[in-house]
Amino acid sequence: MRSKNMIPQDITLSRLEQGKRALAAIDGSAGEGVIDALADIAPDFARYLLEFPFGDIYSRPGLDLRAREIATIAALTAMGNCAPQLRVHIQAGLNVGLTREEIVEIVMQMAVYAGFPAALNGLFVAKALFNQA
Repeated sequence: MRSKNMIPQDITLSRLEQGKRALAAIDGSAGEGVIDALADIAPDFARYLLEFPFGDIYSRPGLDLRAREIATIAALTAMGNCAPQLRVHIQAGLNVGLTREEIVEIVMQMAVYAGFPAALNGLFVAKALFNQA
């Protein structure tokens, strides 16, 4: 059974169009901002970003969008050097139904596996985003 919090794959759409649909549902204007920022330097990379992560991976039926954003927030936090991308995905997590409390717990969990500095950096990204709302 497909969750309502999933991007239905539409075989009539190109990978690019499927990716645009998924990006809009997940990231809203933050995702569009990333794509727009690449237009003058690497438009092909922007297309790849739409086609592969969003058109192919995020649109798969195996996980709902909440679960995908939990995994993404955890991975970006653990990497420790992805503050801009973490910010976009924390906002995406909120867009797909994660609460602030859940996001804080996800980031704190990464202290166990990625260390306190990575978790601290992630918490400060979350705090800055939450304070803007």
